[in-house]
Amino acid sequence: MRVEIWTDINCPFCYIGKSRFEQALDAFPHKDAVEVVHRSFELDPTIKKGDTGPVIAKIAQKYGISESQAAANEQGLGQQAAALGLPYLTEGRDYGNSFDLHRLLHLAHEKGLQDAMIDALYRGNFADEGSVFADDEHVVRLAVEAGLDEAEVRAVLADPDAYAEAVRADEREAAELGATGVPFFVLDRKFGVSGAQPAEVFTQALTQAWDARSPLTVIDPVTSEGGDACGPDGCAVPQA
Repeated sequence: MRVEIWTDINCPFCYIGKSRFEQALDAFPHKDAVEVVHRSFELDPTIKKGDTGPVIAKIAQKYGISESQAAANEQGLGQQAAALGLPYLTEGRDYGNSFDLHRLLHLAHEKGLQDAMIDALYRGNFADEGSVFADDEHVVRLAVEAGLDEAEVRAVLADPDAYAEAVRADEREAAELGATGVPFFVLDRKFGVSGAQPAEVFTQALTQAWDARSPLTVIDPVTSEGGDACGPDGCAVPQA
């Protein structure tokens, strides 16, 4: 069974939602049969590369609230993260264009390191003092810590076309599936879960998706006319 998760590194609920989903997945009896793939979704693709600023001021402007209210919201998010054992800086974080980070996540997927890479980027954005949006060297260090080759990471960052279409394809697919925000979880392309839901909601979704898998109906090759086949004991011998 495949679970696809559309996320953005800017999104605190994606950080929190991933942890809650993993709580449910760790307790799921068929965990080893579940493939998790992270998909790209830019919360604000209009932000230009290098255009960064304080998160609290950005939230206040976006939602028309005071900076003290925005700061209180960050404190609340920090409490939710702490309840999951996640580090979270409630002050001093920035926002920015995440397109390059998504491109690197596609590189990491090719190398079988996507989960480690997204965890590294979340840590870099929500727990580290450095910026993943304004400091490419910080991003390179995080990617290497996740297991990626430094030269390959630098090559992707230097080539704006590398994996760009893969990111855009993910975003088109999200729109086709009706996703208007993240995190957005899609289980076996049959069930969708929106938002950083409690772990028990993800448990229910995993169970329902697993139970809804269509069993394979096999037409017996021995009894079907012209259906000779090979098996563990050898091949059927044609009769004269």
